[in-house]
Amino acid sequence: MLVAREKEQQILQEAMLSSQSQFIAIYGRRRVGKTFLVREVYGKQLFFSHTGVANQKTAVQLNAFADSLNSYGMKYSTPANWIDAFGILKEEIDKSKEKKKIIFLDELSWIDTARSDFMAALEFFWNGWASGRKDIVLIVCASSTSWMINKVVHNRGGLHNRLTGQIHLKPFQLGDCEKLIKSYGLSMSRSDVLNCYMIMGGVPYYWSLLKKGYSLSQNIDTIFFADDAPLKDEYKYLYYSLFKNPEVYMSIVNVLGKKKKGLTRQEIIDGAKLTNSGAVTKQLEELELCGFIRKYTEFGKKKKDAVYQLIDSFTLFYYAFMEKRPTDEHFWMNSIGTPKINTWQGLAFERICMLHVAQIKKKMEIGGVLTEEYSWSCSENEDEGISGAQIDLLIYRKDQVINICEMKYSDGMYMISKTESVKIQNRVTAFRQSTKTRCALHPILVTTVGLKENIYSGMIQAVITMDDLFV
Repeated sequence: MLVAREKEQQILQEAMLSSQSQFIAIYGRRRVGKTFLVREVYGKQLFFSHTGVANQKTAVQLNAFADSLNSYGMKYSTPANWIDAFGILKEEIDKSKEKKKIIFLDELSWIDTARSDFMAALEFFWNGWASGRKDIVLIVCASSTSWMINKVVHNRGGLHNRLTGQIHLKPFQLGDCEKLIKSYGLSMSRSDVLNCYMIMGGVPYYWSLLKKGYSLSQNIDTIFFADDAPLKDEYKYLYYSLFKNPEVYMSIVNVLGKKKKGLTRQEIIDGAKLTNSGAVTKQLEELELCGFIRKYTEFGKKKKDAVYQLIDSFTLFYYAFMEKRPTDEHFWMNSIGTPKINTWQGLAFERICMLHVAQIKKKMEIGGVLTEEYSWSCSENEDEGISGAQIDLLIYRKDQVINICEMKYSDGMYMISKTESVKIQNRVTAFRQSTKTRCALHPILVTTVGLKENIYSGMIQAVITMDDLFV
């Protein structure tokens, strides 16, 4: 059953109703549900569907194409080349009396083997024939996001500006994941969903591995740490499926995984020992498009000083617990409550809050206010009386208010201690002194259950709870 994806479904459904032929590209990270989306929306309406074969040469790809033709009742021997292959599709389309012919070509990057001329044949099929008709919906897709961006979405050759639509399929947010597990018939508290999201992010396939009757800890051990765990090698497969020369991307992610705040472009180059070139900028853009990292500017600094931060939940979980693989099959069950897990939960919760800023704004009833999100930090300056401070999330509002977000993970009601109240006040004071802002500064708390009232709780202007992030 297809959960959420309303906008994406609408794009595909409107393509069926268009009076012109449509050419739509779908891209997104591995396991995010691209193929599932197409098959669920179109189902038996697909006129023809074909999936490339991983790591195989042109001859094998053409054989597989012939098999796909035969599975749709189109009896042909293996075509000699891709021009002939698309020629067969033309013949079948011409013979068909169906109002719309939906053609789905999946894992396009696998089909486009060296010297295969597949892309030239695809361009010829669309530009020279299909685009002039009114009855074709051509959907192309690949797990290799970088390949799709470079070869299709930003194609500089015959497919330049030929797409009529594109879908960047992103991971689910918390509310979507809750709907997903309900569709599976699983019973999980919101606290469990939140903790699961800290590990799996919003990748639907990962969530599909959860088993009924298991506790969250049992599920995590089964999925990640058991001898036959289905995701024990996912990290390697993930980056190899998405990128050409994945080692470079993994080296960038590895460096970012060691720095909570993030790094500048030059710091990444130095840390990963890369050559300073345009290729690095492109690689960072591709990692951002895949949702692994975010690019942000610190408040008061120029865009050229942008910082890149690792935000992918699964990758962060891998570096924290799976890189040096535990031998204990019940590692997660036996680690709950340890300082390492507690520290990781705090950091992971902060990342989740940054991915759900829209929900935070909605709770504060500022969804219609123009805002910009920043992080900020300053070093200690004794001469000016400024103490060193760091704020992970600022919401700068055009109504002259800046929300300073305090993000705190807690198993129960969060209580501000005297020490914590001093830290919050120091951050507010340091920010005002350092930036000279005249905006009102409103500390807000984003936490799991809520804020316990005491003599220090009055300094918090608004409280956003875990439930608010599910909206």
